[in-house]
Amino acid sequence: MNIQEKFRKKLLCVCNDYVIFEILDDVECDWGMHFIIQCPNCEELFSIDKKCPAFQNIEELFPLNPNLFSEQEKSNYLKNSHPC
Repeated sequence: MNIQEKFRKKLLCVCNDYVIFEILDDVECDWGMHFIIQCPNCEELFSIDKKCPAFQNIEELFPLNPNLFSEQEKSNYLKNSHPC
């Protein structure tokens, strides 16, 4: 399953609602392009490809959705992060 497919099902957001996140690709920040998800309820934006200071990061969703990413996927997400 690729990273985008993980967000095509209902997940718990930081706003405490189960939502199907909107997937936005090719969103640019100062360091490059991203895949972003947006909660249709609270409209919060989360970077799902790497940690970026311009957006919330999906680490906030891990405690709410414990099976969202494997330990390897979490490691890759953090390893490819932009500088803070």
